[in-house]
Amino acid sequence: MALTDLKIRKAKTAEKPYKLYDSLGLFVLVNPNGSKLWRQKYTFRGKERLLAHGSYPDVSLREARQKRDAMRVQLAEGTDPTVQKRLDEIEAETKARTTFLLVAEEYLQQAEDRDLAEITLKKKQWHIHTLAEALHDRPIAEITSAEILHLLKKVEHSGRRETAKKLRGTLSGVFRLAIVTLRAENDPTYAVKEALLPVKVTNRAAITDEAAFGQFLRDLEEYTGAGVIKDALLFQILTMTRPGEVRGARKLEIDRDKRTWTIPSERTKMRREHVVPLSEPAMAIVGRNWPMIDGVELMFPSIHSNRKWLSENAFNSMLRRMGYTKDEVTAHGFRATASTILNNRGYDPDVIEAALAHQDKNAIRRTYNRATYWEQRVKLMREWAGLFEAFKITDV
Repeated sequence: MALTDLKIRKAKTAEKPYKLYDSLGLFVLVNPNGSKLWRQKYTFRGKERLLAHGSYPDVSLREARQKRDAMRVQLAEGTDPTVQKRLDEIEAETKARTTFLLVAEEYLQQAEDRDLAEITLKKKQWHIHTLAEALHDRPIAEITSAEILHLLKKVEHSGRRETAKKLRGTLSGVFRLAIVTLRAENDPTYAVKEALLPVKVTNRAAITDEAAFGQFLRDLEEYTGAGVIKDALLFQILTMTRPGEVRGARKLEIDRDKRTWTIPSERTKMRREHVVPLSEPAMAIVGRNWPMIDGVELMFPSIHSNRKWLSENAFNSMLRRMGYTKDEVTAHGFRATASTILNNRGYDPDVIEAALAHQDKNAIRRTYNRATYWEQRVKLMREWAGLFEAFKITDV
């Protein structure tokens, strides 16, 4: 006779364990201590076995029967329910141990193995270790889009829209790694992509007037502090490159015979090698800063250690000491200075873009530009350097 909830509830304890049978091998084991445990007898490949379904009333009679029926389906498919239950428990334990932080650390290691720029790595580490700390101990497969949105909005509401956008990109990279390694089934950052506010685009302060630029060059020439920083900044302006590319410049990247500077792909924004033709003034800077001490690799090492880069704020700090505010000029703004002045003077925009190492959206044009404009860029750099002297001696 099948069991009922009433019969199970009223079952009294005895000196020895006894069984209350339901049907198809399902029964309740009533122990002397009062516990009532669901058990299932079954036969697999000629051997009788026993499977636990939990305790009553945590597992109701209805739920126990559902477990029994599911077990019978497994038997019909040739699966041992006891083995399958253990495999399911192992999988659940593995998923619980597969936390966001565990996968994120693997993601960071892969980023480092791909030789990403140091500043990029540091930002990703900051995203994961600081901004995403609330996700660290969460099983990665259980993290929802709602959790991601809450995290991103918290950053966004602090006024850091661009940071929120880049944080979403870093988190997405972690989840994509989890997906391809079978530790998650979806990327919860995708659903919230359009929920973020657009980034407020603010151009970096730059001097674009020729007379004002000439005054700046005179001020720079007269400035007597921070020799290596001054030379590094002037080298950056002459080569139209980015501050980080100059701060990391190494001897082995400079070919003094060919008068070129080859910036490796891992240190360029577009992640492709960029060869810069060096003008006479640029070569003069190379000559007076060429390290003579064995083992020194950097062209413009830190004043504190010849093995370390100049600090990220070195150029802008010098500009402030010269009396220029952050609303007047920034180190990165000198690229806009070169672009504006040269375009206004009628130079070929494509050659200017190639000199600035900007990415052409058209892949065919991009390949053509890189192959075609070398001689024009050599001339452009020579004439850009020549303009410096003209700017310094005239206000027009």
